[in-house]
Amino acid sequence: MVKPRPVYLNLVRIRLPLPGIVSILHRISGVALFLFGIPLLLAAVSASLASAESWAELRSAASHPLAKLVLLGLAWAYLHHFCAGIRFLLLDLQQGIELAPARLSSVIVLVVSLALTLSVGVWLW
Repeated sequence: MVKPRPVYLNLVRIRLPLPGIVSILHRISGVALFLFGIPLLLAAVSASLASAESWAELRSAASHPLAKLVLLGLAWAYLHHFCAGIRFLLLDLQQGIELAPARLSSVIVLVVSLALTLSVGVWLW
């Protein structure tokens, strides 16, 4: 008996495995870094080099809790993108492509990136 194909995909009901979630988060973090991280970094470097007053204004703005939260989010995006990128490089080299190692490496990526983000958050505050 052949099961009929679904007419539509309900994305809420699809249960994505953990390596798929890591892959999607890798893409989201890359987009966040490209759209927000790079422009903010360039603006911050430009402001820090313009004058001593602009450097003081930048430090003042970065000490605001909302700015720290944005910086923490960008730190997570960078750290997750970096860790997942290493995982994908290893997968491209045919290392850990079986089911169990792939799941383990995705757990390691999530744990390491969150632990490093927590350490950045402690340092930031």
